[in-house]
Amino acid sequence: MSTDVQEISLEDGRAAYGTTLRGVSVLRHPLLNKGTAFSADERAALELNGLLPTLVSTDMEGQLDSAYAHYSAQPTDLDKHVYMWELHDDNVTLFYALIQRHLLEMLPVVYDPTVGEAIEKFSEIWRRPRGVFLSISDAGTVEERLRNYGLEEGGVDLIVASDAEEILGIGDWGANGIDISIGKLAVYTAAAGVNPHRVIPVILDVGTDNEKLLNDPQYIGAKHSRVRGERYDAFIDEYVTAARKLFPGAVLHWEDFGSTTARVILDRHRDEVATFNDDMQGTGAIAMAGLINAVSLSGTAWADHRVVVLGGGTAGCGIADQIAARMQQEGATAEQAYAQIFVVDLPGLLTDDMTDGLLDYQRPYAKPAADVSGWARTRVESDVAAALRWPAMAALRDARAKDGIIDLATVVAEVKPSILIGTSTTPGEFTEPIVKTLAEAHAHPIVFPLSNPTPLAEATPTQILTWSDGRALVATGSPFDDVELNGVAYRIGQANNAALYPGLGFGAIVGRVKKISDEMIAAAAAAVASQADLSEPGAALLPSNGRLRETSALVAIQVIRTAIAQGLNGVELDDPVEAVRAAAWWPEYRSVVAQ
Repeated sequence: MSTDVQEISLEDGRAAYGTTLRGVSVLRHPLLNKGTAFSADERAALELNGLLPTLVSTDMEGQLDSAYAHYSAQPTDLDKHVYMWELHDDNVTLFYALIQRHLLEMLPVVYDPTVGEAIEKFSEIWRRPRGVFLSISDAGTVEERLRNYGLEEGGVDLIVASDAEEILGIGDWGANGIDISIGKLAVYTAAAGVNPHRVIPVILDVGTDNEKLLNDPQYIGAKHSRVRGERYDAFIDEYVTAARKLFPGAVLHWEDFGSTTARVILDRHRDEVATFNDDMQGTGAIAMAGLINAVSLSGTAWADHRVVVLGGGTAGCGIADQIAARMQQEGATAEQAYAQIFVVDLPGLLTDDMTDGLLDYQRPYAKPAADVSGWARTRVESDVAAALRWPAMAALRDARAKDGIIDLATVVAEVKPSILIGTSTTPGEFTEPIVKTLAEAHAHPIVFPLSNPTPLAEATPTQILTWSDGRALVATGSPFDDVELNGVAYRIGQANNAALYPGLGFGAIVGRVKKISDEMIAAAAAAVASQADLSEPGAALLPSNGRLRETSALVAIQVIRTAIAQGLNGVELDDPVEAVRAAAWWPEYRSVVAQ
């Protein structure tokens, strides 16, 4: 809370806000503003008489109806996105109540995928600053700038930070990426009940390699290329140190960092603070939730599956890591687990002779080059665009262009995997011959085209189910309609991180965990999987996002129980279920008391 607003309790135990603000300042404060819902007594005490219409309506329903009408009148999703955030800046409670009422409809507008378009057009739609902008050129002043946000020690539960190097499927968008941090926090509140007044969105502005932004006179960020190396590492360390000092109980969430930095940052700090990277761990865990159910339906034991992952970045390898861990839990050795997972990226199948181009987290999956020397190779064109995203991989692909690469089709033909996962952001990569190869080798092949937004999916569920005669087990990264085939309605589960990270983060907050362990993330995945009803033919492998509050609560409870079992809880909780219920924030108007 800011210094002019405090959370207080009334004599009857109800939560309320106390404030020293008066008049127009109250109405301009998005936490306090209730519009016509201010009572007559509140209007008198807060000096609001004459500043509001005569109507006194403590029922939010009329306001919700009006706000939804304004929302629906917007001509495009981007316009709706802008309207919603303008509503947020006017009345936070009404903003979240509206999302709560229309959750499935509005989450894709407030966050992914519409947030991608908002980021691309940020300089055009930017209205007012939200969050904290930390520039590497201001290194040495991070603590001061975080303090300027106005929240006191003990008043922050969660900070989402991004350097915006790899935003969704659209790449490097520099300081415009503040919208990612803002949107992520909105999902935390809508999906899990994280208190929106105890969070901070942060952009770590280290420059951008996006030429369009560098040449845009309206671009809001630092106009220089991305800073890397020791100076970058020192800046990240300064941010973590300042955040821990000012807000020692806050969970630190990392979002949309580049492939070369995401794992390094996480490994550097995960044992000293409660922190996680959603692109790596969250994506891996939500995919694992779908895989838990798919493997159960497939009739094949975990240790007997062969896996091909298309896309060797943080998401793809994060999923591979969790599959390897699960295989080992089910009896495979580490060597066996890694041997059964094949990763295909820009230079084709990752092999151990790609020493100069592989990132540390890719190396466990690199196959011995000698073992695949006889596999067919395909000539490829140089991928110039990839060089902007991943220089080492692009250089490798260019170097192999003349000799050809071992592409996805070849790997599938040779391996005949039972699980195929896509995180490539390249549409159409799961072709009919590839899916048919899987279907010929397995009764129920598992095919997860997880790239998003929707146009970037490696294949559509309709294609996969048609090519496999309805036998494939499918989950996607973007929303797709049900598929009618052979008299069965196939419901397509969406491996949307929103079903997992809000509950994971909320559990970490309520339990004041000392670190977020792999076991907590595995517990979160199992909790999400348990919410899917697999009893009907064609059932979705993942629960509907329409039940996010229920799913997130279950995830939070299991995270806390795991933390307690590991001795990583920072507070004593006799009843995790009640602790989660009591801590959850709901968008309800509170009394405002003049102080």
